[in-house]
Amino acid sequence: MKRNYIKIMVLLITTIGILSSCKKFLDVQPEDKVLETQLFSTKQGIKTVLNGLYINLANNQLYGENLTLSTIEILAQRYNIPSTHNLTKIASYAYNDNPTLTRLENIWTNSYSTILNINAFLENVDKYPGVLDQKTEKIYKGEAIAMRAFLHFDLLRLYGPRYNTVDSTKQSLPYYEATKSTVNPLLPANSFIQKIIDDLNTAETLLAEDEIIANGVNTAAANATVDFLKNNRNYRLNYYAVKGLKARVFLYRGDKISALKYAKEVMAVASYFPWTTSTNALSEKQNPDRVFTTEMMFGIMNTQLYTRYLALFDPGVSDANILAPIAARLNTVYENNENDYRFNLNWQIPTTGVKAYKTFYKYADVIDKTKVFRFSIPLLKISEVYLIAAESEPVSANGVAYLNTVRANRGLTALATTVNLNTEIQKEYQKEFFGEGQLFYYYKRRNVTSVPNGSAASGNVTVNYAVPMPQSEALYR
Repeated sequence: MKRNYIKIMVLLITTIGILSSCKKFLDVQPEDKVLETQLFSTKQGIKTVLNGLYINLANNQLYGENLTLSTIEILAQRYNIPSTHNLTKIASYAYNDNPTLTRLENIWTNSYSTILNINAFLENVDKYPGVLDQKTEKIYKGEAIAMRAFLHFDLLRLYGPRYNTVDSTKQSLPYYEATKSTVNPLLPANSFIQKIIDDLNTAETLLAEDEIIANGVNTAAANATVDFLKNNRNYRLNYYAVKGLKARVFLYRGDKISALKYAKEVMAVASYFPWTTSTNALSEKQNPDRVFTTEMMFGIMNTQLYTRYLALFDPGVSDANILAPIAARLNTVYENNENDYRFNLNWQIPTTGVKAYKTFYKYADVIDKTKVFRFSIPLLKISEVYLIAAESEPVSANGVAYLNTVRANRGLTALATTVNLNTEIQKEYQKEFFGEGQLFYYYKRRNVTSVPNGSAASGNVTVNYAVPMPQSEALYR
């Protein structure tokens, strides 16, 4: 089994050409022990493996597409997917038919493969002590353990039961904290989510010396192009990303007190994740940062992003393949308000005349190919932290104030304290996270069983949250 894990790590690394200089060596000495030593006996080798884990998150089977751009968003009824569309089975929750079946299998397999690689990484860092200085070792371990928690949590949100109580005992999924050949048992949801929290607590402790705490996101701005991933901490699972993730997890669990606590700790350093500007959102036409990367607490870089944009959202894609909402539905989501940065910037009727309706430009490329935000997909933003605080705040007026902070930074006017807070929060989730994969999880957490039908101009559809465990896993149960 161990041989397989090492091979997975090699695959991740060689895919991006990092180990090209070792190719001849690997060809003549393919033993796992030699490979393991080669990787973990140098600082560069260890960093290479960790970078490979982040790169795997950006795989199109995971956050490069399925869990952000397409599959998870179709489940949330984001787009018009009529019966003639090639992805109609996903929109109709036909979980046992393709392409739904294959996509769900790929998400599961790639998530758990990455988790096993994370565990192999952690075990090997311990096996080769002294290669890294103590501070760097803690940071690397903290990031890896946080990544393990991040993946397990999204597996729970997708395949697990609806977590409807603070101490849900419904059977959920297996949790893996080591590389071993045995199949781990399915855990009750409360035990599973506690393991997530335990991992995040450990990660937070290990990341206590993260440079982001003192220096902000760009810890070495002058040298950012030398080691982008190292110096731009919002592309790593940094100290504040862990706190934001804890707020997300606790809210999902139903523990609003803890969710608010961690949300406030992040909001205390909100200046590290500055809101986008009206100039960027409304005035910049050639090179806008449409994904608002300055607000990003954690995100990935998918080098295939623009290929995926062209395949999924480009105006030239046929109606039977494009992912785009019905115009009336889109206008309702944004309340016909062109002042909303997200509506004005990311939705346009193509000037070429190939489509008479607005298409999605959030992940379209920009003219200046040197922009650092290119290829970026946000996985956690400061806006979500404010929405978590708004929902968790026991004093309604304070919750509205947090919500109004988000609205103000999206070009919208303030709401009165008398509004229905949950209704307005839901509206913001619908507006804010297009192409980021959070709306389906929001609906599931809130048990919103009837949602606007993305494939009709009016009416609702019943969401099926019972996403089945893939058949390849079920065979072992």
